[in-house]
Amino acid sequence: MIITKTPFRMSFFGGGTDMEEYFRENGGAVLSTTFDKYCYVNVRHLPRFFDYSTELTYSKTERVTNVDDIQHPAIRNAIKMLDMHEIRLTYEADLPARSGLGTSSSFAVGMLNAFYALKGKYADKKRLADEAIYLERALCNEAGGWQDQIAASYGGFNRINFNSDGYEVLPVIISQERKQQLNDNLMMFFTGFTRFSSDVQKTNAVGTQDKKVLLKQIHELVDEAEQILVDKNLDLDDFGRLLDVAWKLKRQTGSAVSTDSIDDLYAKGINAGALGGKLLGAGGGGFLIFYVQPKKQDSVYQAMEDLMYVPFNFENGGTRVIHFTPETYEPKKMKA
Repeated sequence: MIITKTPFRMSFFGGGTDMEEYFRENGGAVLSTTFDKYCYVNVRHLPRFFDYSTELTYSKTERVTNVDDIQHPAIRNAIKMLDMHEIRLTYEADLPARSGLGTSSSFAVGMLNAFYALKGKYADKKRLADEAIYLERALCNEAGGWQDQIAASYGGFNRINFNSDGYEVLPVIISQERKQQLNDNLMMFFTGFTRFSSDVQKTNAVGTQDKKVLLKQIHELVDEAEQILVDKNLDLDDFGRLLDVAWKLKRQTGSAVSTDSIDDLYAKGINAGALGGKLLGAGGGGFLIFYVQPKKQDSVYQAMEDLMYVPFNFENGGTRVIHFTPETYEPKKMKA
């Protein structure tokens, strides 16, 4: 039996520039971190006492004898890709799916990690990220960028650069005190709205020249935000103010990024004292994050009283195997 634990991510700057059709030509970068909310994937070989050979438990339960009959596209394609047989898989998570935190990609990374471990093989972070990108973007044909899979696999607070050759992951070098101060100044709330990121991405697909101009500006903010973090002589509050700038740019990149309800909630947070914030993920729903000085946090909390407040702490681990019990597995002999 294998259990993997894979973090969710929050992206601060550069979202949208991680889309392959954009960065291959223009380059891109994101500034993001993982935090202490996780998804767990439990995998083992299914005992041969049943009239089905695969059992999957996520938001629904599937029991099938033919892999092609699996409804969940990521699981179906991952099983085929890694040639897995007679699998029992269970998924659970600390936060809801389709909420802007890269949950589907964290699941993809954690599932691949578990499958490799079940085979008795080690897959490094680069391999897991690359194969999760291939699984979601190519095999499942889901629209979206590359940052979620990379963040879930590597973990930590990183700048991820994208170019014609692919990507590189660069840890942000920041003192523990300053990092903790940033953590303490961020407040996250669940809006209650969920959506498929791929649907939002399709609606907001890169195309118009105006959008490319916006994405170039969004890309440039990554340098500025990183400088604020690493230079202890700069005012950390400017990170919050820059979030506001980035969110206003992001809202212009597509009609599905925000809604009137989200705009109203964001305005409430700013009016209550937040210096800036954003909707996490592709847009359209999920989690709102605000940068708020400690003296204003009670006011913002009260302004968001109808929403669920979700405390969190940054984490550095990325995906990992937290339980490993080897199994003796003999492939089923085919009848002559």
